Amino acid sequence: MDIDESSQPASPEVMLVFYRRLYPFKSIYNWLNHEHAPTQLFTHREFAFTLPGDVYLRYNSFGSADELKKQVCQLNPSRFEIGPIYSARPRDRKTVRAGAFTPLLRELVFDIDMTDYDPVRTCCAGTDICRKCWQFIAAAVRVLDSALREQFGYEKLLWVYSGRRGIHLWISDREAMELTDAQRKALVGWLTVVQGGKEGSRKLGLHGAKGQLSPALQAALDYLRTIFGALVLSNQDCFRSVEGYEELLKAIPDSRVVDTMRTKWTASPSRSSEDKWNDLLKQTQTKTQSNLMAALEDVILQYTYPRLDAEVSKHRNHLLKAPFCVHPKTGRVCVPLDLATIENFEPESVPTVSQLLRELDGIVRDDEDSKEFHSDWEKTSLKPYIELLDRHALSLMEATRNEKRKTDMSW
Repeated sequence: MDIDESSQPASPEVMLVFYRRLYPFKSIYNWLNHEHAPTQLFTHREFAFTLPGDVYLRYNSFGSADELKKQVCQLNPSRFEIGPIYSARPRDRKTVRAGAFTPLLRELVFDIDMTDYDPVRTCCAGTDICRKCWQFIAAAVRVLDSALREQFGYEKLLWVYSGRRGIHLWISDREAMELTDAQRKALVGWLTVVQGGKEGSRKLGLHGAKGQLSPALQAALDYLRTIFGALVLSNQDCFRSVEGYEELLKAIPDSRVVDTMRTKWTASPSRSSEDKWNDLLKQTQTKTQSNLMAALEDVILQYTYPRLDAEVSKHRNHLLKAPFCVHPKTGRVCVPLDLATIENFEPESVPTVSQLLRELDGIVRDDEDSKEFHSDWEKTSLKPYIELLDRHALSLMEATRNEKRKTDMSW
């Protein structure tokens, strides 16, 4: 793969071929609809299209996957977004009486953006991302996925790479889709511990009056402690520079320890982050420094706990980029990811739309005159990602069938 292509946007001509031959409209339909026959989960769903010249078309809706594909191929958007299920078909909203057109259901969604880790990562900055700083995202995924499953009981979680520098989460459990805006705000508030951007460097003070973390934070810490050394101390070496270790010292409550460490580290500028962390750990062994360990635990959480874009999650009417869209800046496809291998994911390995079209060029077809190319993606590097979405959609369909059986038996 030509790495230089990773920063190249796709031309309209390339995008049209992608939509016609590769985009998995049927898979997206199955995922959103939860059944084979069309339901309001799809027919009353909003789709929004971004066209050249910053033209934004909202409140589109469709009766089937074929209708969606036809419109996408006609408009040839640079990307499209998925919104909530409304009380009426979004395209008919102007015929509904005032106040009757409201969002009813919507997946609970989360967005984690690598730029929110700029205060703590050292390998990249801004829109850049590499396999090293991806480990911050991987750690966030592990913590958030575990919390949502264990604390809230959600099971239908789909993680999707954003195509550039982050990851999206879509939760399709019925209980999650039915959450009100107030409930969503409360839930994301519960999960928000570290603010993104510059706010992420402020002192946390997460231990309560008794010097203990909440059970939820303790569970997160138990995992994050295991990856802190490799990620923050070795991989990023966050505390090697003066600026880096001064940020660390801001979290230390004892001024005598701060003065001692600053003097020692200034005199030995070659000391690594691991050396400096061990210097602080030795201080915790004295009886007079019992509160220092709590401060160091706060540091672990501060550097590795998920940094959420809360506004994405709070409102049912929020629109989020559809899986398998092409990122307009990088040309990379927004692909679903397997939680089991999230740490091994390499952003630069995600196929670009140009790469996929080269793969299509190598396909020998017996039906060149056919206008439908339903299985072409099976012959490209998109295959494992679409199969992942298909498995997820099948689990949603099975859950819907089981729920219907329970309802039938209750009669």
